[in-house]
Amino acid sequence: MTETLEFTQQLSDRPKSAEERAAILANPGFGKHFTDHTAVVDYKVGADGNGGWSNARIEPYGPIMMDPAAAVLHYGQEIFEGLKAYQHDDGSVWTFRAEANAARLNTSARRLALPELPEETFIESLRQLVSTDKAWVPTGDGEALYLRPFMIATEAFLGVRPAHEVSYRVIASPAGNYWGGELKPVSIWLSDRYSRAGEGGTGEAKCGGNYAASLAAQLEAEANGCQQVLFLDKFNDNAIEELGGMNVFFVFKDGSLVTPELNGHILHGVTRSSVIELAKDRGLDVQERKITIDEWRDGVAAGDITEAFACGTAAVITPIGELKADGWSIASPSAGSGEVAMSIREELLGIQTGAVEDSRGWLTRLA
Repeated sequence: MTETLEFTQQLSDRPKSAEERAAILANPGFGKHFTDHTAVVDYKVGADGNGGWSNARIEPYGPIMMDPAAAVLHYGQEIFEGLKAYQHDDGSVWTFRAEANAARLNTSARRLALPELPEETFIESLRQLVSTDKAWVPTGDGEALYLRPFMIATEAFLGVRPAHEVSYRVIASPAGNYWGGELKPVSIWLSDRYSRAGEGGTGEAKCGGNYAASLAAQLEAEANGCQQVLFLDKFNDNAIEELGGMNVFFVFKDGSLVTPELNGHILHGVTRSSVIELAKDRGLDVQERKITIDEWRDGVAAGDITEAFACGTAAVITPIGELKADGWSIASPSAGSGEVAMSIREELLGIQTGAVEDSRGWLTRLA
């Protein structure tokens, strides 16, 4: 049995004032402001070749002191997670499916040759940080405290091997609607120049390199008036994979819900798996399978596909209004406000915020 680390606390002597915090929470945006503290746990390989986690602590939020030769800066040994904490009506604060995020962090760690973090330490790091900065949890409709656990290689050396010193950290950011303001259907750009991941690559690891590699395509999308980019597998009949930061679903008029199968290229989205469970409970025929861009185009034209939507932790569920490509487009037949997508979104948010009963044990209390 893994021993749970005890966290020490060094509280900030310059926290935001109540007035400063209130001004931020009135319009938090997404990823623009951060709470007063951070959770940190150190990892080091000893002279005997064995490594271990130690020195778990809460400390003031601020710059990370790092040697210019730190391995993360040269070899990209870095992974991260994303989840949210919601305040319920009784003032308690809960997070959603944290065990799934802990498991995915370790999946990413194995792929990036980083040490695995015990699930108990992962969840306790969230509990410690949120308990310390509970006043930062926003209470507006659809708002939450976004939690960003991450792990970086901090050992100073030049040489291609796994680092022997690693830092695990958690920061927190009050978050409003991911897209800003009222939820609206998003426009998606089809990338035919770039690929998000390849066979045997890091597609199902949540690592910074995957997102960095998607930015050129994202800029192309923005230049064409779109908010997100869709990636295809060019070597598999242009099979749909995922968006730059979200998984994608299609609703068919025959009652089926289709999403691209997990094939090693696609991130194992926690929201994705939650949508699948909720949809099955509704009697939908959920299919995880190959779906091509031609099937999407032909399905909309024939009236077989009635909705398309994207999902992820940050944006929850967002209807897709239009897919744009060079010289053609596919418009959503439901004008992007599909009944199935919005209904599942309402139930999912209801569970997260405590308005709907959590019959699956998905919630973990943090404060």
